[in-house]
Amino acid sequence: MGVKTNELTKGRIFSAVIFILMLTTFFIFLSGKWFWIEGWIFSIWLIVIYLSISIYLHSKDTELLAERLRKPGTGNEKNWDKYIVYALVILFLGWFLISPLDIRYVWTTGFPLWLKILGGILLIPSFFFIYRSYTDNTFLSPLVRIQDERKQYLVSTGVYGFVRHPMYLGGILMVIGVPMMLGSKYGIVMGAIMSFIIAARIIGEEKMLMVELEGYGDYKRRVKNRLVPFLW
Repeated sequence: MGVKTNELTKGRIFSAVIFILMLTTFFIFLSGKWFWIEGWIFSIWLIVIYLSISIYLHSKDTELLAERLRKPGTGNEKNWDKYIVYALVILFLGWFLISPLDIRYVWTTGFPLWLKILGGILLIPSFFFIYRSYTDNTFLSPLVRIQDERKQYLVSTGVYGFVRHPMYLGGILMVIGVPMMLGSKYGIVMGAIMSFIIAARIIGEEKMLMVELEGYGDYKRRVKNRLVPFLW
């Protein structure tokens, strides 16, 4: 049985490698510039974080892997959250496509170099918060729901001792930082829209957690910031 599981894991890891390589190649292809340095930096960043998380989940936390693959509308997800999930998926696809197309058709001109550098720097904490959210919280569901079947409990250590929603923080740093680095003002606008939707989702999610997750009220008093220390 162990051999079969390992073989399945290796097959899934191989599939993950093929998928992310095809995705990043398509991203560069859309730009029409195979020597697009900023695009390759993002592609390499995306490959590393995607494979790091995939390897971690397959080898260390298969229950979280199953949870991350859960479809919207299942597992007692809050009804309102289904629409937010679909909206974010559609917006993310648009975000992924618009920056390379911006480069191809030169919709954005005169983008400051210092903003590109700042965008690249933002990918460092983005990587950290996204990856650590997976390793620190085995209940990191993509859906707003309580995992009663796994006896979900409050996680308050690691990056969750810094802000209450480190995964969202890492995601926002990504959707804003990447188009900044790529020099696409339209990508930044898409990232800002997603960030506002994420903020709204946090408010709804915390209302649920206050009622349904034991100890969340005390956690809110100890870790006061949702996303940004000293701000919100």
